[in-house]
Amino acid sequence: MIGTLIVVFGLISMVMVHEAGHFFAAKAVDMKVTEFFFGFGPKLWSTQRGETEYGIKAFPVGGYVRIVGMNPYEEVAPEDMGRTYREKPFWAKSVVVLAGVVSHFVVAFLIYFLVFAGVGVESGELTNRVAAVSASLDEAGERPSPAAIAGLEVGDEIVALDGIPTPEWDLLVDEIASRPGQDVTIDVLRDGEAVRLTTTLAMREDGQGGMNGYLGVSPTGVVERSGPIAAVGDASGAVVEATGQSARGMWQLFSNLGTLVAATVQGDQDEIDANRPLSVIGLGRLGAQTEQFGIGFTLELVALINIFVALFNVLPVYPLDGGHFAVAIYQKVRGREPDVQKLAPIAAAVVVFMILLGVFALYLDIARPFNL
Repeated sequence: MIGTLIVVFGLISMVMVHEAGHFFAAKAVDMKVTEFFFGFGPKLWSTQRGETEYGIKAFPVGGYVRIVGMNPYEEVAPEDMGRTYREKPFWAKSVVVLAGVVSHFVVAFLIYFLVFAGVGVESGELTNRVAAVSASLDEAGERPSPAAIAGLEVGDEIVALDGIPTPEWDLLVDEIASRPGQDVTIDVLRDGEAVRLTTTLAMREDGQGGMNGYLGVSPTGVVERSGPIAAVGDASGAVVEATGQSARGMWQLFSNLGTLVAATVQGDQDEIDANRPLSVIGLGRLGAQTEQFGIGFTLELVALINIFVALFNVLPVYPLDGGHFAVAIYQKVRGREPDVQKLAPIAAAVVVFMILLGVFALYLDIARPFNL
């Protein structure tokens, strides 16, 4: 539940920060901003502050900032002349249209910095402190796990098995594996107090014709935190890596769209999961699944979403931010406005594609949920 809330809050914040980037950039270069809304469709609430109306609309699938003169079809009032998007120089237009994209990278960097410097990341080293206890040995829940029978709890530190000290996770695993089906005593530290538990270890095939003992606990990883200076470098590297991952993911999404549709018709879940987009529902469900890996992992997911959205927005197709930037470059190079009649079909096609992709992702998340 916490993971879902983090992702949902992260998505809402991402939209607002993106639009705030456009808003403050427009204000900085003296463009007139008349609307700043979260959502689309019918208006639910709004308030007027100066020349800008702020509010919320019915469908929470994005947001927008209305800058006078940005819409090529818009008729500009005489009193607004001199403060329109279309009248500003190339550098000012570039700052405004790319501010939203840049905001995603800034947010992603801050999230990664928080993870490295505050939350911490697992080093790969494992401890004997119990992170999770398996409730049963089968999906039906009819056979309780040895750990559940013993009464092991999350946070217990296993210090010995059958009187043999187990200061390291690998030693504990070896001792458990060597006792399939045997009755054992487990010495743990629980809230600083020594507790002795007993259970009978289960038996699991070792893949070589033999049997291993099985208890049913997961270890806690060692969490390491970077200093502020080191965290800057770590966060920067994470942003670069996430950018590469997002670029590859975007290419895979577009290039394998036909394969995804065919896999959906055929019911090939593995192929669907390898190529699928995720809607808000899917991202929320994914956030819940990341809880098992810790809050840091969930925050990194939000950072990765920011990077992906930034790269998507910078695509040079109208009406995305990258499309507006491409038009500004065209105006700078050619010295004249582009043909609006040619831009309109492109914008319509992009909007229709985005809507269809969103509906398709929503269908997949409802009919064929994604699982880690």
